[in-house]
Amino acid sequence: MEPLEVRTDGFAHSDRASILTRIWPAVVAGLAGSAAHSCLMILKSRAGLLPSFQPYDDLQRLLGDLVGGSVGPAVPWLLSFANGALVLGFLFGRTYRLLPGGNGAVKGLVFGLIGWILMGLIFFPLLGRGLFATGAGLGLLPAAFSLVMVLTYSIIMGIAYSILCPTRELAVPDLP
Repeated sequence: MEPLEVRTDGFAHSDRASILTRIWPAVVAGLAGSAAHSCLMILKSRAGLLPSFQPYDDLQRLLGDLVGGSVGPAVPWLLSFANGALVLGFLFGRTYRLLPGGNGAVKGLVFGLIGWILMGLIFFPLLGRGLFATGAGLGLLPAAFSLVMVLTYSIIMGIAYSILCPTRELAVPDLP
């Protein structure tokens, strides 16, 4: 049994329970952002927007090349969802107090802009699409769509996090 720690808020918690209590808002917020992102990607597909710009297909090909075989179409979607919910949700929770802005939406916007820049400089070139996917042959449309996509994710995540974690003290703690 873990020793109980009495915190300054007067509640006794084990270290593990305290960490989980502080992490779950970030993961749930990341899930909310990932759900919004997935809905936008489904809408893109069904509406026929930018049909020759398919980053998930590009990621599927890249993953297939890396593993030396075929990768099912669900794998890039699942990786994206898990990345958005777990990795980016956790990172957002860790940086929440450091991000400029007075509310979750603005903090999400800033986090999203940083993510979009990194995606344009690193992710799209890795997929063979060039900086900000300008190599897709569609001008700036893929970059603009990816900006909308990332900001939808990050703003929804920021709003959800601010609702689930209204005090800055609940930001994800340093792990031991």
